Amino acid sequence: MHTGSFDVRTDRCEQFIDITQRVERLLRETGVREGLANVFAPHTTAGLTINENADPDVVHDVLAALDQAVPLRASFYQHAEGNSAAHVKSSLVGCSLIVPVHDGRLALGTWQGIYFCEFDGPRTRHVTVSVIGG
Repeated sequence: MHTGSFDVRTDRCEQFIDITQRVERLLRETGVREGLANVFAPHTTAGLTINENADPDVVHDVLAALDQAVPLRASFYQHAEGNSAAHVKSSLVGCSLIVPVHDGRLALGTWQGIYFCEFDGPRTRHVTVSVIGG
């Protein structure tokens, strides 16, 4: 297994950052041609997702839908830090992805990209990529 990592700096409370190229750069460094890449964010108020990376309106719409489903403030939140919505969004989105590797590249669809999802920023976050294969 090959493991690498990088930091992501966010500048807003909620933000999706396309990290596809950074993950691919780490993948190239491993020399793995066929296998699996696990992308992991060790945070409880952030996440990772795969979605369209051609039209920025998609990111806007996903963030808007998450805000509608999980409001920033709600009377039933009990978590004292005031970031309960960020924890819920992180749980809904998830903190890891597995992407097939084929011919030394991430086997993503034509319009797909990997996004780091910030729900409690701005912050500096960490992403780990572990690649299994040969």
